[in-house]
Amino acid sequence: MSQFITRPARTSDVHAIQELLEPYVQRRILLGKDLVLLFESVQEFVVAETADGRIVGCGALHVIWEDLGEIRTLIVADGWLHHGIGRALVETLEERARRLGLTRLFCLTFEVDFFTRRGFAPIGEQVVDADVYSQLVRSPDEGVAEFLDLAHVKPNTLGNTRMLKVLEPA
Repeated sequence: MSQFITRPARTSDVHAIQELLEPYVQRRILLGKDLVLLFESVQEFVVAETADGRIVGCGALHVIWEDLGEIRTLIVADGWLHHGIGRALVETLEERARRLGLTRLFCLTFEVDFFTRRGFAPIGEQVVDADVYSQLVRSPDEGVAEFLDLAHVKPNTLGNTRMLKVLEPA
């Protein structure tokens, strides 16, 4: 296996991100995203790129609130699992979160052991105060609805674990 770097995604990476995503959509592990939505959110993504220019992993940081973000669409190509790519992507996204002033990161995942090793822990129902909740519930973003554990997203979240990490200052 060759080495890889993590870097901010570019619009030219969006088709590769969609190719990484598609097998997980087919297996109902991740929700599908229309190509236009991937382009609209490209600035949220980082990618793992091999020395020969292949995109073998991706992940996104979505800001939810003043102190809260979500790691989403974290994917590593099957042939590249267990080579440190997932860890490197999460570390890159955490650094980005710190630079934005976020102190907590949320994820919704089947990969509980992976995220537990990165300092995430399962969460219960109330993770924001009532005032923040009343604002967040207005968001059209499905990830925010999943964070809040709203009833209309329950079919999307079956078997997933809602997890949270408090970020240490840089």
